[in-house]
Amino acid sequence: MELTRLNKMISHNTHYSRREADELIKAGHVKVDGNVVQDLSTQVSFKNKIELNGKALFEKHGYSVIVYHKQKGELVSKKDDRGRKTIYDTLPSKFAHYLSVGRLDFASEGLLLLCDSPSVVSALMHGDLERVYYVKINGLVSPAMEKAMQEGLSLEDARRGGHAKSEIHAMDFAPFVNYRIIKNSPTFSTIKVTINEGKNRELRRFFGYFDVDVVDLKRVSYGKIDLGMLKPGKHRFFSASEYTALRDYLEYVKKEQGNDQ
Repeated sequence: MELTRLNKMISHNTHYSRREADELIKAGHVKVDGNVVQDLSTQVSFKNKIELNGKALFEKHGYSVIVYHKQKGELVSKKDDRGRKTIYDTLPSKFAHYLSVGRLDFASEGLLLLCDSPSVVSALMHGDLERVYYVKINGLVSPAMEKAMQEGLSLEDARRGGHAKSEIHAMDFAPFVNYRIIKNSPTFSTIKVTINEGKNRELRRFFGYFDVDVVDLKRVSYGKIDLGMLKPGKHRFFSASEYTALRDYLEYVKKEQGNDQ
């Protein structure tokens, strides 16, 4: 059976984050095969008897997923050292241990998926599922911009549009899966774009290279999941058909990974 770091084992099968699991381990609240373990590098499997605060840790089966309509002015983060509002301030407390599938930045809005299974979150984040956005920029959609949408773009300096403290400078942009110019004017233009990557502030950086700023960005779908009429700040659980589509996708990912080995 494959070995896993103890903190990862705890976070994948409880509501604790890896950081919280580390604190529990260091404080002596975790036993492996009857012995207190405080070494954060400890590797375990479910062949080991793992106890957390005196209770046996069992492998978690099953998961649930919610769709959340993230509002502008919310961070996709558990906490903020500057005291800004996070999505977890809006969501009911029972979702405090759910993890987000990727992020939308502070000024963006729209569809965000959250799940209580880190492995499902990882599969969704690192896959090539299509994401659809409505993007409003403060300028024209130029021919050069369209060419880059069609052919992709490789930049040594992709800092404009990124966070001021981001250490990511260079970035490669794959061709957009699709785009449609809804409005094109010297003041403001609106484009519906489809991409299948989820890089750090990818769209803001892409348009920033052409000396325009993204003034509004809204994600309306992720894979087969649509935002629909869900109001800002509201959430819903996956429907039965959405769970079926997700299971099919996870099976596909598993087969692809098997073929790559």
